[in-house]
Amino acid sequence: MQQPSFDLSGQVALVTGAGRGLGRAIALALANAGADVALGLRDIAADGGLADEIAGLGRRVLKLQMDAANLDQSRAAMDEAIATLGRIDILVNNVGGGGSQGPVEDFTEAVFDETIGINLKSSFFIAQYAGKHMIARGSGRIINMSSQAAFVALPGEAIYCLAKAAVSHMTKCMAVEWGQYGITVNAVAPTFIATPGTAPALADPVFKADVEDRIAALHRIGEPHEVAGAVVFLASPAASLITGQTMLIDGGWTAR
Repeated sequence: MQQPSFDLSGQVALVTGAGRGLGRAIALALANAGADVALGLRDIAADGGLADEIAGLGRRVLKLQMDAANLDQSRAAMDEAIATLGRIDILVNNVGGGGSQGPVEDFTEAVFDETIGINLKSSFFIAQYAGKHMIARGSGRIINMSSQAAFVALPGEAIYCLAKAAVSHMTKCMAVEWGQYGITVNAVAPTFIATPGTAPALADPVFKADVEDRIAALHRIGEPHEVAGAVVFLASPAASLITGQTMLIDGGWTAR
């Protein structure tokens, strides 16, 4: 009987937003699973030693100047990854940000456009460009970054919530269209994770206590490696029959 494999040896992964937080943890996890890794970095000079750490694992690694909000730059970076590493087997579309917060009645059109732009538009067109390459090759794995905010209403974050909900539905649409080419498209939807991006909010003890209470089953803040493990699974042969899904990594927040 065939057994599930989580081995990514010989695969080439591109992780966007790889400089810190979830992106960094995901890049390291993929490398530990055997993949060579292209690092999409907003500032190519600021990888925090990540490239050296991956090279130390015996993997090929490529640093790319890739600000996800700059689609021309992102396409050029993907071209460079393909030219240097030969292909992109796995795209981790780690794009997004909370943007401004406030009541629904106060959001401006500029804030709406900015939040939708980074969370949805960038995700769509980066996946589209990588998808064209994967279609030509007849295989591929795409993992988009959604959020638990796609499934629950977070007061003050209406635009972010609707953008991440759109990412989850975009994932379904891509999966249905691209399955015929041997491509799976899934998403992960984390809760609050202890990263540099969430550190300011979680430094407020009242806010942190509320978050831990809402993470109803486990009552603790998540760690980056707990998201990275799900990404490795979805990128691996073990997940070959899973597509169009958004995997909640929320400690039970949405279960109650």
